[in-house]
Amino acid sequence: MVSFIDNQRQVHGVEPICAMLPIAPPVYYEHKARQAYLKRLPKRAKRDAYLCTEIRRVWNDNFRVYGARKAWRLLLRDEIEVARCTVE
Repeated sequence: MVSFIDNQRQVHGVEPICAMLPIAPPVYYEHKARQAYLKRLPKRAKRDAYLCTEIRRVWNDNFRVYGARKAWRLLLRDEIEVARCTVE
């Protein structure tokens, strides 16, 4: 929806488009602010980004053959607390 609003905002404006769609204007503006300033991301999103890079590092370091269980155990050995379901 955000990309649609971005494409049409010059013609119609953000508020009229949001009035027709199920999205509030503050939600749109907050999403755009988070794209511009990564410091505004929630803690969960920051942690997910960090874990994603660590999981990919472990997987690549082990020739891309480790499954979720082995990658999870290796992350725990590296003192990175993460749930197994997150690694999956």
